[in-house]
Amino acid sequence: MLRVDSSKTCKVVYSLCKHEYLGYLIEPHVVQLNPQGDFSFTYQRIFTHTADEFNACLSEIDYKLIKILDDIEQDSLIKKHYKKLIRPTEFFTKVFDEKFYESVRPKIEKKLAEALEILKVKDELYLMDKDGWPVERKIELASEPASILFHFRRNETETRYFPTIKYQNLRIEFMFKEAQIISNKPAWLLLNDVLYFFDQDIEGKKLQPFLAKRYIAIPKSTEATYFEKFVAPLIEKHHVYAEGFEIKTEQFEATPILKVFYVDGGLSQIQLSFKYGEYVFPVENAHKVTVRLEKAADNYIFHRIKRSAEWEKKQLNWINEHIEILEAAGFEIEQATGQKRFVFGASKIDLEVKEGNDWFDINAVVWFGKYQIPFLSLKQHILHKRREFTLPDGEVAIIPDKWFTQYGSLFSLAESGKTLKLKKHHIGLINDLAEDSLANVTLERKLQRLSDFEDIADTQMPVHFKGNLRDYQKAGYNWFSFLREYNFGGCLADDMGLGKTIQTLAMLQKVKEDDQLAATQTTSLIIMPTSLIYNWLTEAKKFTPKLKILAHTGTNRNKDVANFANYDIIITTYGVTRVDVDELKNFYFNYVILDESQNIKNPASKSFKAVRSLKSRHRLILSGTPVENSVGDLWSQLTFLNPGLLGTQAFFYEEYVQAIEKKKDEEKARKLQSIIKPFVLRRTKEQVASE
Repeated sequence: MLRVDSSKTCKVVYSLCKHEYLGYLIEPHVVQLNPQGDFSFTYQRIFTHTADEFNACLSEIDYKLIKILDDIEQDSLIKKHYKKLIRPTEFFTKVFDEKFYESVRPKIEKKLAEALEILKVKDELYLMDKDGWPVERKIELASEPASILFHFRRNETETRYFPTIKYQNLRIEFMFKEAQIISNKPAWLLLNDVLYFFDQDIEGKKLQPFLAKRYIAIPKSTEATYFEKFVAPLIEKHHVYAEGFEIKTEQFEATPILKVFYVDGGLSQIQLSFKYGEYVFPVENAHKVTVRLEKAADNYIFHRIKRSAEWEKKQLNWINEHIEILEAAGFEIEQATGQKRFVFGASKIDLEVKEGNDWFDINAVVWFGKYQIPFLSLKQHILHKRREFTLPDGEVAIIPDKWFTQYGSLFSLAESGKTLKLKKHHIGLINDLAEDSLANVTLERKLQRLSDFEDIADTQMPVHFKGNLRDYQKAGYNWFSFLREYNFGGCLADDMGLGKTIQTLAMLQKVKEDDQLAATQTTSLIIMPTSLIYNWLTEAKKFTPKLKILAHTGTNRNKDVANFANYDIIITTYGVTRVDVDELKNFYFNYVILDESQNIKNPASKSFKAVRSLKSRHRLILSGTPVENSVGDLWSQLTFLNPGLLGTQAFFYEEYVQAIEKKKDEEKARKLQSIIKPFVLRRTKEQVASE
C-alpha cells in the first residue's frame, strides 16, 4: 500500500469491511485519484490525528465521521477494554473470547448506526475487497426504510414462520441471495450492493436464519409455549400476518383511572392508570402495544391493544399543570422515599430578546412549579434531548417535549458565555420566537421589515445606469441596498431570465457613484462559470459602461492583485479562483459575488474552500436553483453569505437535512424557512408575468 500524496487530488471514502473477530466495521480511507479522476490503488487509513494532512479533501462532516469511527477501530477498542499493553494479533489469539465480543459488539453497532445516519446524506460508502482495497464497489444506502412483515401459517401438524421485506412498495427477495446482516440492533441488511434499514426497531437476528432458509417450522407439540414466549412479543412490536390463528386489533376509548390502594398502618396510595376497555395499564408501564393471548379449544386468539401515547401524555401534563388546584384543596403530594423526587406544577419560560449593536441579547428564566432557574442551565439537556433536569435541591423537573423543538435551534446557533447572544443575521429565528409568542422581542421597525420583505426604503437609481428596471427588479435593487446597510449577505434566487445580472450591475454602479461622493474607491469580485463571462461583459457594456471591469481569466492573466485597485469589478471563474486563491485572498474586496452559486454546494469542494477564504465587506450569491438535489445544498451557500447562520455542517445535516428529507418533519422545514427567509429573495416567472 503506497502512501497518499496530500498535495495531489484525493478523495475520502468510507469502506465497509468484515473484521475476522469483531464483525462488520466501517473504516475511513483516503484514496489517490488518477489523472482521469478514478480511484487508484494508492490509499491509506485515516484517523483523527492524521486527518489534518488531508484537510483539502475533508469537510466538517468527514471530521465528525472519522472521530465516530476512531472509537470502533480495533486498537482503540483493545486499549479501552483491556488495560494491559498488548499487540492486536496477540490479543485476538490469546485474550479475545465470546464474552468480550458480546460486550463490545453493541457499542460498535451504536457507532455504526450513528455513522450510517450521516452517510445516508453523504453517500460515500464502498465495499472493501478481500485484499483491503477500500473501494471495490459502491454501496447505495436505501433512501427510505424498508418494511418487514412476519408470516405465520398454522396447520394440523406445525406452524411455519418466515418474514418478507418490501422496499418502495416492492417485495425484495433476500433469501439465498448472499445477503449479509451487518448490524443486529438496529438491523442493517446488505443485499446486491444496497444497504437497507427498517421502519421498525427490528433486530438483525430475527432475519439472520432466513438468509439461507425459507421458513422455520414449529411442531404442534410446542406451539403453546412458542406462541406465548415468541409470537405474542413479536406481535407487540412488529407487523404480523397469520393464517390458522387470529390477531384482533382492538380499539377502545381510553379513560384515566385513579386507583386507591390500602397499605399497612391504615395508609392509602393513589396510582394513575389508563383503562382501555377491560385492560388497565399503570402509568409506569412503558409498553405502547400490549398483546393478550387467549386459547379457545384448538384456536388461539391474540388480542392486540394499542395505547395512545399522545393522549396519555396530555393527561399527565394536565395533572402536572393543575397540581396547585389539588394543593389548594388541601391535598398533599407525597412521593416514595429513596426514589427520584419529581417537581409538579406548571413549567414556563420567560424569555426576552433585545437588539444590540451587532447582537440580539437573550435574557430568560425558567419556572418549574415554584422553582426558578437560568434558561442557560437547560442548554445541554435541550441539545441532547434529556427530559429529566435535576434541580439544586436534588428534585427532578421534567422538561416539556415541545421545548426541544421550540428552543433547540436557539441553543445550537447562539453564542453562549454567561449570557445567550444571537448574531443579527438570526433575525428570522428571533421573529419565529415572537410569532409563536415564545419570547418578548424588541426590535427597531426597520430591521423587523427585512423578514417579510416589506416597506424596504426606495433607493435612488444610479445616474449612469443605462436602462430601466422593471418593478420587481427595482425591488431587488432596493433589497440589495438594505442588505448592504446591515452588512448581511443575500441570495437572489430569481428564475432564469428575470434579470439577476442587471439588478446586480445596477447595484454595483450605485456603489461606484456613492464611492465617488465619499472620495473613495472600492473593487468587487464576481465569480462565475466560464460560460457566463461573455454575457456579464456584454451586459455591463450595455447597462453600466462607466464601470471599469477586468476579466481575470486566461493563462496569461496578471496575478499581481495590487493591480485590482485600478478597477471597479474583477470578473473571474470558479476554476481560476481555485488556482489563484492564495493571491486572491490577499486582496480586500468590497463585494464578493457568486453567480450560479450552486457550484459551491459541496462543502468538501475546493471551490467552496477557496471562496470562503476570500476577504470582503459584503457577499452576495445569484442562483435560480440554490437547491438542486438536497436541502443540504443550502449549507455551504448560506454559510459563505452569513457564516454561522445555519450552524455547523454536522448540526445542519442532523437537525434539518435528515429531519426534512428522511423524516418529513414539517415543523423543522418551517423552522428552517424562517431562518433563511430574510436572506433569500426569489421571484418566479409566473409571479412577475404581468411585468
